[in-house]
Amino acid sequence: MELRVCAEALTIRAHVSAYKFLTCLNFRLNAACRASHAAFRPVHKTECAPVGITIYDIAEEAGVSIATVSRVFNDNPRVSESTRAAVLEVAERLGYQPHVSARSLARQQTETISAIVPMLSNYFYAEVLKGLQDRMAATSYDLLVYSAPTLGEIEGQLEKALHRGRSAGVMLFSAPVTGGLEKRLQQSDTPVVLVDCFHSGFDSISTDNRRGGEIAAAHFLSTGVRNPAVLMANPHSVPASQRLEGFRSELARNGVPLNEDHIVISSSGYHDGFNEQAGYEGMTALLNSGVIPDAVFATSDVQAIGAMDALRSTAYSVPDDIQVVGFDDLPIARYLGLTTLRQPMSEMGARAFELLMERMSKPATTVAHTVFAPSLISRQTTKEYVVV
Repeated sequence: MELRVCAEALTIRAHVSAYKFLTCLNFRLNAACRASHAAFRPVHKTECAPVGITIYDIAEEAGVSIATVSRVFNDNPRVSESTRAAVLEVAERLGYQPHVSARSLARQQTETISAIVPMLSNYFYAEVLKGLQDRMAATSYDLLVYSAPTLGEIEGQLEKALHRGRSAGVMLFSAPVTGGLEKRLQQSDTPVVLVDCFHSGFDSISTDNRRGGEIAAAHFLSTGVRNPAVLMANPHSVPASQRLEGFRSELARNGVPLNEDHIVISSSGYHDGFNEQAGYEGMTALLNSGVIPDAVFATSDVQAIGAMDALRSTAYSVPDDIQVVGFDDLPIARYLGLTTLRQPMSEMGARAFELLMERMSKPATTVAHTVFAPSLISRQTTKEYVVV
């Protein structure tokens, strides 16, 4: 944070190149580091190259100016082919990697992709971000993640990401795009992709959550369930609300009611109710109220895991007395034998990046929406299962 502020101040007030500022600072820090370790063992350039080489080192080794090295890395045509080849040879030999942020500042453009993610420690987002990072690895872009502990803090984090062209593109996760948030996105020139949410005016990646709820209900009905219950996350969560809607509609279509006292809405602010404790407390509250369902649909795997933990201290067994279905298919679900609706989380992250790159390169193209279909993964927490 301090380095960015300093670089901006120097650029504005003294017209000093941010690239030179950052590389100079790096050079001095490396020099100090080498000096402090000199008493312990000799330091060789090739030994430190992966973490310490700067354009000053490249310039010295190649016998050219720092400005020439900078021109080579920025593909400036004012460099002869022989000089370019010499500089690149030295850079490769020393293992030099240009600093993406510094290059971006020097060019007055950015190679940073920002992701605004509610509840960063949520397992679902971790899996999606992993797919995103894996796909980004083949590019020169960096990923900057802004974490919003609650849905109410997303707008503030988005403002940071959009501030003064800080991001080449933005990914917004699981947020209702309405009101001030909608207006801010519409006013911005920064390319945006919505992940796990939808708005007709922006590119988006999502799962058909409503369809997932329908599949869960159909699976329960096929096993003879007639008295189901739902462990619901925060109703302001668009994915959770859509899952409940689909579940309820499929039951109604088959003449099975979903009583309101069979729906437990989480009051937990942590992860908006997408957490193990919410599942545990919801299941406990359901049983304490006298409601004994023959099946429970949890709007996430972590809630389902909490519910199963609560049932262990009762006389009810899973799945003989109460069947349980989750949503996500997190890696741990397989080891717990949890029947669930699978979201292709890694693929969602990869596709989100591809869609953002397409929007950045062709801003005028038609808005695109990619909707992944969830699939039922039947395991041991329902009465009919196939080991996957």
